[in-house]
Amino acid sequence: MNKLRLGTLGAAILLASCSFVPTYERPAPPVASTFAGHAPQSAPVVASDLEWRSFFKDDRLRKLIEIALQNNRDLRVAVLNIEQTRAQLQLRRADELPTVNAGLGLARGPNTAGATVSTYSTGLSVTAFELDLFGRVRALSQAAQAQLLGTEEAVKTVQISLIASVANTYLSLLADDESLRITRGTVATRAQSLKLTQLKVDNEAASKLDLVQAQSLLESAKVALAQFTRQRALDENALVLLLGQALPDKLPEGKALLEQGLVPDLPAGLSAEVLLHRPDIRQAEQVLLASNANIGAARAAFFPRITLTGSAGAVSSDLESLFSNGSAAWNFVPQLLLPIFDAGRSLANFEASKVARDIALAQYEKAVQTGFREVSDALASRASLREQLQAQSAQLDAEKTRMQLVDLRFKHGAANSFDVLDAQRSLFAAQQALMQVQLQQLQSLVTLYKVLGGGWK
Repeated sequence: MNKLRLGTLGAAILLASCSFVPTYERPAPPVASTFAGHAPQSAPVVASDLEWRSFFKDDRLRKLIEIALQNNRDLRVAVLNIEQTRAQLQLRRADELPTVNAGLGLARGPNTAGATVSTYSTGLSVTAFELDLFGRVRALSQAAQAQLLGTEEAVKTVQISLIASVANTYLSLLADDESLRITRGTVATRAQSLKLTQLKVDNEAASKLDLVQAQSLLESAKVALAQFTRQRALDENALVLLLGQALPDKLPEGKALLEQGLVPDLPAGLSAEVLLHRPDIRQAEQVLLASNANIGAARAAFFPRITLTGSAGAVSSDLESLFSNGSAAWNFVPQLLLPIFDAGRSLANFEASKVARDIALAQYEKAVQTGFREVSDALASRASLREQLQAQSAQLDAEKTRMQLVDLRFKHGAANSFDVLDAQRSLFAAQQALMQVQLQQLQSLVTLYKVLGGGWK
């Protein structure tokens, strides 16, 4: 008899530890081992470990990022989603323990003599508590846990995107201000040139064609001034939306566009290692883990389910004596449910859970591939923009020299007004082109920081 009891106890323990959740192995990244044109690096600190306050050196930009992290509505919704998912996890965990209720009841009905009598009852009760012998409830709890972790990673992804968006918009505003400064100077120069040309025309030292050409050049500069003014207003509106409030009146002193001091050489590291630091990929993996756990719950539904219902308390025909002289009463109702025929519901649920796992796997692999492409693009942009910036700076220097020589030749009568106007047009275009390349280079560094998973700490 003792051996039988020990065997029964051992079988119960074995069943209690049973789980039908498939063994999880992280899928191999469906990408190359290294980024194109970049040898693997083993850096002591990866970009995701670089805190955003250390990456950005501009105090004004830091303050704007802090405001955005406090007030941005997209980030606020993402944080609230964590609280909602945490509550759902608590619901799943509550199913692993019995629910105990205290109750007070009244029953009225005829007795054997036909008289109406009242019966009062009170006590504690447990209703339909499931013995999780095959791990169905635990699997659902594991799925909810993975969903919570995935929601937390989603918040990090939103924060990374928010910080990068604030930084890029702020840099665009600085570039807009610099473009406006250059354009206003160009408008003033061309207005002065128009006056001189008009004076020459009045004295028959220049033709009407020279005057029209000078006027056209001035109007084109005014067009550019209006465009940059409009673009700055749009960029400021975009920044206000990201901040979640109006721009504060008092902000720290900022740095110029070329004085931002962003980290020029972020360590790329190994491709797979870098991608696994990205919150969006970790989120996709948590979704895959949740789908894997749901398969275990669907498998367990094919096996018997044992539920326990019971109560213990007191019963009396007199309410006043219920808590003092009431008769003790209890009941214990175990129930074994063995699925026999459910019109294929359990099988369909199992097949659906496997398909959901395959979908989650494909989404995880797509997230890895997307991340790999984003990092590769950012690295390629960083390399090419350096060369483009050098060439653009050299072109601007050449245009400045050309302007000086043409102006000198014009003053000595060796060049005409068309040469001067053409040199002015080319110089202005080169100045604006250089400003745009400088902006693109800084924004590419911000983008590289973002795609490497930096900005959530």
